[in-house]
Amino acid sequence: MKIILTKDVKGVGRKHETVDAADGYALNYLIPSKSAIPATAGAMNNAAAHLKRDMDRRAMDTKLLAQNFSSLADANITITAKANDKGHLYDAVGAKEIAAAAKEQASVDLPAHAITIEKPFKELGTFEIPLSAGELFGKFSITIASE
Repeated sequence: MKIILTKDVKGVGRKHETVDAADGYALNYLIPSKSAIPATAGAMNNAAAHLKRDMDRRAMDTKLLAQNFSSLADANITITAKANDKGHLYDAVGAKEIAAAAKEQASVDLPAHAITIEKPFKELGTFEIPLSAGELFGKFSITIASE
């Protein structure tokens, strides 16, 4: 059955895409949960317009992220946190805190999902922060200092 997705559905497709789904899955789950609508001619035209607008927006976001990544390459971001005498932090510094510090100190709006650290930092020091968003990659350094 041809359907148009109204939300991103893992394993099926992205929002506004027209996909083929099993009849039972479409009729019993996707359509009742408002994750999809039946693919009529009018709905397909509307979805195509939405899909084009979404693609344009993603291209613009990618361009903006590339500018942000390049401006962060030379930035020195410092985060202060409470730590004990041995240099261990009481509260870990994760992607959200790093993104907030980048916005505050370097005026760069960076989504937390673009910061690809394996685990939050729990010690004082200077760290390289890898960035990735789709095909874009970059890195910058942060310094975590004691309050």
